Amino acid sequence: MILLTGLGNPGEKFKNNRHNIGFMIADQIAKHYFSQPFRSKFFGDFSEGKVNDDRVLLLKPATFMNNSGQSVMAVMNYFRLSSEQVIVFHDELDLESGKIRLKRGGGHGGHNGLRSVHAHIGEGYKRVRLGIGHPGIKNEVSNYVLQDFAKEEQKWLSVLISSISSELRLLLTGNEPEFMNRISLAVEPFRSSRLKL
Repeated sequence: MILLTGLGNPGEKFKNNRHNIGFMIADQIAKHYFSQPFRSKFFGDFSEGKVNDDRVLLLKPATFMNNSGQSVMAVMNYFRLSSEQVIVFHDELDLESGKIRLKRGGGHGGHNGLRSVHAHIGEGYKRVRLGIGHPGIKNEVSNYVLQDFAKEEQKWLSVLISSISSELRLLLTGNEPEFMNRISLAVEPFRSSRLKL
């Protein structure tokens, strides 16, 4: 059993923010694989289904980003999961827009959602780091992550989200190099065109 968690902030006004890319991934996974809708449970929006005949739990914490760990821990306690059974999708300022990296263990890099998850369950979970780029000035970071993705970013964003969902089976079965390779190949042409604007 695996718990997939997308990080973000609840509410319509945050829906298309860069900080909510984790929620966007979770929504696409639910649409692609699950027959049940999200329901309010474990301090978040929760669903479960099957991918490759494996049971998968899906969570969008409703506690706001800074308290995401509370929701993750509630699911883990109920299903008696270890941190190694948790995969978190989150925005990453330190990666160029559209880039993706995987990481297990290590620090939270100043990301408040990860900071909360670390505090509640430790650092042994896997992270799917989704590049949103950096505004270039540290003082502008808070505003930047809470802004909606720009119009010219929508193409690579759409391809990234759909590719992660369609290739999810590779991530869940441990074929991480192929998972990364397929997503990078799908997204790169749209990233390149954006960067030339």
